[in-house]
Amino acid sequence: MKAPQAFRTISEVSNEINIPTHVLRFWETKFPNINPLKRSGNRRYYRPEDIKLIIKIKTLLYENGYTVKGVQKLLKEKKQILNIENIKNNDDGMKEKLKNILQDMDKIIKKL
Repeated sequence: MKAPQAFRTISEVSNEINIPTHVLRFWETKFPNINPLKRSGNRRYYRPEDIKLIIKIKTLLYENGYTVKGVQKLLKEKKQILNIENIKNNDDGMKEKLKNILQDMDKIIKKL
């Protein structure tokens, strides 16, 4: 058994999550977020993040009844939401930094 963080070949992923290799290759063309490393001979090595995404896609398609286009739309929306959250987090950090700068400037002015 490989470590959870180890990269896996397409055959290993196929066996672990019970999806044929040709389906995984097809999903790579439809979901650009699935981006395994490709080595000599075009061997694919999937990262743990890729495998989690593949499992999520499998669940949405096979258990929740989504279409490929539906899953693409969901993933695109989720990416946009994550980008907005990152911007908000950066804004909060920036506000804190600016507040500290203003406080430092006030201290300097008082000393003058």
